[in-house]
This record gives sequence, C-alpha cells and structure tokens, in this order.
Amino acid sequence: MEGRNEKLFSRKRSFTFGAYGGIDKFITGNESSCAESMGHSILDILDSPSSEAKPLTSAPSSQKVTELFAIIEKLQGSRLDEQRCEFPPPLRTRLLKIGDGLPLILPPKSGGYWIDPPLDRHVETSPTLSQGGFGLESYDIMERDSEAKVYQEFFRHRYHHSFTACDPSLGPLVLSVCLEEEENRLRVILRMKECSIHGTFSVSLFQQFPTAVELAKMLCSSVSVSCFEAVSYLKAPEIIMAFDEHRVSQNFKFGVLYQREGQLTEEDILSNTEESEEFLEFLSILGQTVKLQGFTGFRGGLDVSHGQTGNEAVFTSFHGREIMFHVATKLPFTEGDTQQLQRKRHIGNDIVALVYQEGHTPFISDVIRSHFLHCFIAVRRIKRENEGEGGDGGSFQVSVTAREDVPPFGPPLPTPPIFTEGSVLREFLLTKLINAEISCYKAEKFSRLELRTRSSLLEALRSELSSRSQCMLGEPSLPGIPLTEGGRSVPEGGGGFIENFKRAIRVRSHSFDTLGVPKKAGSVAGQRPKDGESEQTSSVGYTEMRGQTSPQDDL
Repeated sequence: MEGRNEKLFSRKRSFTFGAYGGIDKFITGNESSCAESMGHSILDILDSPSSEAKPLTSAPSSQKVTELFAIIEKLQGSRLDEQRCEFPPPLRTRLLKIGDGLPLILPPKSGGYWIDPPLDRHVETSPTLSQGGFGLESYDIMERDSEAKVYQEFFRHRYHHSFTACDPSLGPLVLSVCLEEEENRLRVILRMKECSIHGTFSVSLFQQFPTAVELAKMLCSSVSVSCFEAVSYLKAPEIIMAFDEHRVSQNFKFGVLYQREGQLTEEDILSNTEESEEFLEFLSILGQTVKLQGFTGFRGGLDVSHGQTGNEAVFTSFHGREIMFHVATKLPFTEGDTQQLQRKRHIGNDIVALVYQEGHTPFISDVIRSHFLHCFIAVRRIKRENEGEGGDGGSFQVSVTAREDVPPFGPPLPTPPIFTEGSVLREFLLTKLINAEISCYKAEKFSRLELRTRSSLLEALRSELSSRSQCMLGEPSLPGIPLTEGGRSVPEGGGGFIENFKRAIRVRSHSFDTLGVPKKAGSVAGQRPKDGESEQTSSVGYTEMRGQTSPQDDL
C-alpha cells in the first residue's frame, strides 16, 4: 500500500533534453544546516505521500469497470499529457503552506538544471559569480562568434585573395589572405567545419611570400592538402561574407510567462488571460507595448497583417539590437484548449523565457515542456524590510535556471539578487537574456546541430566558389552545381549559394532527427504540431541568419 501511495502522489517527470538525472550540481557540497533543511523539506514535499490520502479498499465490480474505461482513456490520451508535470491537490496544498519561505525557482527531482543563486544561498558557489565590483559597466553582451565580422572589417574593402580545398580529414576548407601593407603583415582566415581560425603574421618572418598551404598549416597543423584552388569569382566576397556572418544576430525573441499565486503547472501558467497592474508595470520596464497590425520592426514570428497572433506585443531596441517578447497573456487564448497551442507554439519555440511571479509560488525548472527552452529567468516583486508602509514596493528579486549543459553566463547577479531601480533591472535583464541565448547555443543538442549546419554550409560555399571560378576562367562547371547567371537554366534545387542557404534553413526534418524528435510525414512549414509539440521551421540553420529571416518563425 505504501508503494502504491508513493507512486500515486509522485511528481510526474516532464520531458526535457537537459534532465539527465542526479542532483543539481550547484546545490550540493558544503550546505549550511538551515539551507539543507529547507531544501530537503521542499523536495520531500514534492515526493512524500500525502497524509490526506485515503486508504485503498477493494472496489465493487461497477467501480472496476469505471476504472477500466478510465485507464483506457488515459492510455489513449496525448503523450504530452502523460509527460506533463502535475501536482496532486494534497501535495499542492502542502507545498503552498510554506509561503514566502520558498525560493523563486525549484529544481526538478530528476535533476539536470543549475540554479543561480543556488538553494543553499552560498554566493561563492554561484556559477555566474564575478570577483569584480557589481555595476552597469559589467553588463557586457556576449558575441556568439568573435570571428564572424573579421572578414567584413579587414578583408571586404581591401585587395585580397581566397582559396578553396577539400582536405581528406578536415573536409572543405576556405582560406582568405590579405596583405596589409601599412602594417607590413599578412592577415589570414581559415574556415573549417568546426570553426574559423584567424591570425596575423609579419611579412618580415618570411624570406618569400608563403603559399596558401603554408599559411593554412600555420593556422592549423592538421591541414594535409597539397594545394589550394584560387577563387576568381567576382562576387566571391558577397557569399563568403554571408557564410561568415550567418551566426551574427541583431534580433532576438524571448518568451514571457505570467505565474500567479498557486499556479504550479504548465496549464495554469499558460491559461492566464488577465494582466494585473503589477505585471503591466513590469512589461513597461522590458519595452514598449506596440500594435502588431502594420508593425515594421522585428516581429519575431508574430503576425503583423491579419491579427492571428494577437493585437499587441512588447518590443524594444537595446544597444543596436531589436527584441520582440512573446508575452503569453497577449497571445491568443483558445477556450477549451488545455495545452494552449496558440501560445505554446511561440513560447515553446523560444530558447530563453522570463517568468514573472505574483505571490510566492515557485517555478519548477522543467514545468514548461519544450525541446528548445533551455533557460528561465524568474522575477518577483518583493517588499524589503527597510521599506515603510508608503513604499512603492519597487524592489525585484531575480533568479536564473538553465539546463546543466548550458555554460554559465553574465552579468552576475548582485548579492543579494535584488534590484531597486527599474532602469538597472532593465539593463540587467536584457543583457542577461541575450547572453543566455548565446550561451544556450553551446548546449549539447544545439552545438551538435550547429556543427552539422556549418559543415553543410561550408561544403556548399566551397562548391559554389569552385564552380563559379571555373566559369570565370572559361572552363566547364562541375556537374550538379547550379548556375543562375548568364541565362543558364536553373535545375530543381538550384539557385546558387545564397538561395541554397535560404532554402536550407527552411527544411525542418533533419534538425528534428538531430534533436531526437520523431519526423512527421508530410509536415510542412506552418503546420500545427501535434500534442503541443513546439513548432520548429528551421533545418540545418535552426537559428541561423536570425537577423535577416528569423527562421524559427518567419519562414
């Protein structure tokens, strides 16, 4: 009976890529007795059988028949509902009785997430701790690819040469070399599947100008090709720059969830339709509420013509970047749809989301089921001890959680993690959101997909440059390389590197295979996913070229 009760009231495991099991690594170690007892009491509540559970007795025949049909209906229910995080009412009541002693975020019992600040409140174990002073000067925005703009800055407007080759072990290679006469040095970029390597060499180091092979080997000793092919295509800089900057993004989209007192499940959080004055004030800190009809800025996949994604959204510009927020309460609400697919298809397709909490109910790291959401930043308005009755209550507490394979990112949380000025909170949150997404790309699933993306695009670039160069020299082009200029016909699937690039990020099946999601037969872009699964329209470029096309939503 005890085992059955435990099974009955255990918390169901939500499906996430990051839940690898074990205890969250940032809440173990030398914990204080107070923090340890608090953490244990919270986790015990989530797992222990409720004292309010009724003893099990033998059921009559009619009840057994009813239970049989209930079981059949349950088995035929959606997979999403079976994997949803649920709290039976007795456990929900016991959890909420703790009141304001709960932190903003709780880890799932399956582990797989880190939390900052950790539950033991030892700041020295914080993954984003900075030894320096805390201030706006520390709010630095991360670069996703530090080498991405080198070609545009140092090569694009100078006389330079590019070369291509296919290495037996390294695969396709694209080399660019520029002589900077004023500094008397050579600047070199070697593009490989894994990364691009950039370096400068003083001309005085060489008795004679080195060959392309020698320069490539100076950057990467693993290069084994014996020669490179010169690129003579006049528009080569254009498509090379498109490849180099395919990961540069000036546009971002983030989810915003509204969690009210007592809301512990995904259904509760996504079903909110009313916005309190407190929540609206928080949204005004993030950005400006804009009308979607006819909106001309970055739309983040929202409909700006027919009102199919609501009438309003929150938008802002931040240090040259445009940010669109997918606010759950502003997305369409569908009566009778417990999954709220119209909201989930946008927020579940984001990588980072904000959670604004009213009350003291904690947010469970994996309560929102999504293949793409890897990080949540929780914000709660609090009243500090030194605030009198007439205080405006404008202090905000912040906590961050991410899947355990997401590297730490700044800016660091202050100690304590409380903000008293809205302008400072805005600067912190927007910087933290951008850095969170860039850091999430380094997680295992995304990085593996990104490697395949880069490999495919680099091979397409090398083939395109080689074919175009042969045409410039009057030689026949290689078979299978499409051409679009000079009146030549374009075979199916052709269009050159730029068109193939755009076409690649429209195909979705391969990215789903890589992420471990079953491929749907006959799936097309814009088709509603089944069972509330997050829609993803990208393929090898799941978030590539977001500054131009936002492939997750806009294609």
